[in-house]
Amino acid sequence: MNSSLIDSVIFKNAYGAEKMRQCFNDSNRIQSWLDVEAALARAQAKLGIIPEEAAREINSKAHYKNLDFKEMQEIYEKSGHPIMPIIYTLKKACVKTWGEYVHWGATTQDIMDTGCILQIRDALPAIEEATNKLRVICLNLARKHKNTLLSGRTHGQQAVPITFGYKTAIWAEEIKRHLERLQQCKPRLFILEFAGATGTLATIDQEKAYALQKELAKELSLEVPSLPWHVSRDHLVEICSILAYISGTCAKIANEVIALQRTEIAEVEQSQVGRIGSSTMPHKRNPMQFEHVVVLDRFIRNNANAMLENLLGEHERDWRTWGSEMKLIEESFLHTSALLEIMILELNHLKVNKKKMQQNLGILKGLIMSERVMMKLAEKLGRQTAHDLLHKNAKRAFEENIAFAQILKKDHRVKKVLSEREIDDLMDPSTYLGLAPKYVEELIKREDKEA
Repeated sequence: MNSSLIDSVIFKNAYGAEKMRQCFNDSNRIQSWLDVEAALARAQAKLGIIPEEAAREINSKAHYKNLDFKEMQEIYEKSGHPIMPIIYTLKKACVKTWGEYVHWGATTQDIMDTGCILQIRDALPAIEEATNKLRVICLNLARKHKNTLLSGRTHGQQAVPITFGYKTAIWAEEIKRHLERLQQCKPRLFILEFAGATGTLATIDQEKAYALQKELAKELSLEVPSLPWHVSRDHLVEICSILAYISGTCAKIANEVIALQRTEIAEVEQSQVGRIGSSTMPHKRNPMQFEHVVVLDRFIRNNANAMLENLLGEHERDWRTWGSEMKLIEESFLHTSALLEIMILELNHLKVNKKKMQQNLGILKGLIMSERVMMKLAEKLGRQTAHDLLHKNAKRAFEENIAFAQILKKDHRVKKVLSEREIDDLMDPSTYLGLAPKYVEELIKREDKEA
């Protein structure tokens, strides 16, 4: 039986999308390293560093299906070295003595670092596609609910009216910035690592060393780094941090849904089609999928924090620095892929209860409009005077459960400024939305223009 939730027969899709598991499984990991070894042989043959026959033989055998995984496991357990199993089994698979040219002039970290970049490059499009799908869903919610009235809340309390579309537009814009970050990091991320033991590439004739780096980078469609990055892990920290940004935004949205789905609020709800909320309480309608998003986000953000430790590389190379990355990076991608799949599915089927939103706007019996009344009174009384006056009235209205308008109509200081008709008009939440609908309109215009 599998021991990891990521590979669990039952739970694996809750912790990593299938497409992402294909990017980071044993076969693809080994193949990424083999791809680097094969490209290295091709580049060296072009520059006359190794025989062309050796490069052809290495390339013909550099596929994981040609290697014995059991033998690789045995070599690793005996040697404790991550790349030696590849070198030995690939050498063994080659005819004659051409296998002696495997790994020529390279060091372990060259192969593992560059292979890691190839895996990330394979994995990133799925993350980008899913993130953009989520952004579009949030945009569609903004478009649909541009004018859907909702209680704006600060510090967990009702504040002033907003619209649900305004809320989801903010989600969409934040997600868009994450997509921009993913694009911006690529030139820093998709770079070759081939520099030898301490980064000096002393194993290669110095007249050919630079040319070899360029040729190898060309073979792998990567950029040549200005300097070796054996102990410079900032770009790998960056991609894990961006994944944490994405997951953090998703967790924020999930937490918002969880809060708004509380029985006492009930303004939105996770789809209940096919769901069972509780094993013992048949009535429960738990937002468990959104709760699971928060769980995954904790893993992803913790991984990003752990990646930051890898900035503290020692000397010119150090396994303590990059030895953890293989696990942290693949887990971050796997969990992010699962998190995004959940968010796409659940937000696409999110139930929006407009009637309950409207009802909740009235539970404070007009107090949600106190700011608007204050600003109107401030025109004649001054802002702070109006604030102090309304604070006392609001306190009484709340504690005695009396309609705010009713109390205002009996206050002689208010009556000197506002008529009863004006007070009633000021109690309408739909006329105090500020720029909320306009923000949504402008966002949609920008999106439609860019489409």
